[in-house]
Amino acid sequence: MTGTGEDEAWMSRALQLARQAAAAGEVPVGAVLVLDGREIGAGFNAPISGCDPTAHAEIRALRDAASRAGNYRLPGATLYVTLEPCTMCVGAIVHSRVSRLVYGAAEPKAGAVESARRTLEEEHLNWRVESVGGVLADQCSSIISEFFARRRADIRRRRQLFSGKE
Repeated sequence: MTGTGEDEAWMSRALQLARQAAAAGEVPVGAVLVLDGREIGAGFNAPISGCDPTAHAEIRALRDAASRAGNYRLPGATLYVTLEPCTMCVGAIVHSRVSRLVYGAAEPKAGAVESARRTLEEEHLNWRVESVGGVLADQCSSIISEFFARRRADIRRRRQLFSGKE
């Protein structure tokens, strides 16, 4: 299944949020929740700055939307996220009753939609979420790759400074 022009527009918004995460030194993942064509929640990764292991972009967007809606159930909503969600985030998506998930880049190590696991397909779940992957995948993948390349280069520079090699 492929995304639509509307999916690409909302994924572009999620990419803006991912850039905010990167600027804050967080892994650049952004998420936006949309209902009836309007943004009802947004978030970007902040586990480091927030000292909160659950502060993934998806969780923050869900919390924002639930707070605005006055309800933790969000049926009919679509969650756009730049990176395939992990198991924790998939669980939160199911519990919040999001109807549709659209993500950009696959996450081969911890992705719980298609890569490492297929959590949304587990029969015991009491809510079904439609999912679409690969929307603006190149841009979503690039922002993550560039972030980690910069991080590795910084680590190498620091090691050289401390070892006396320049």
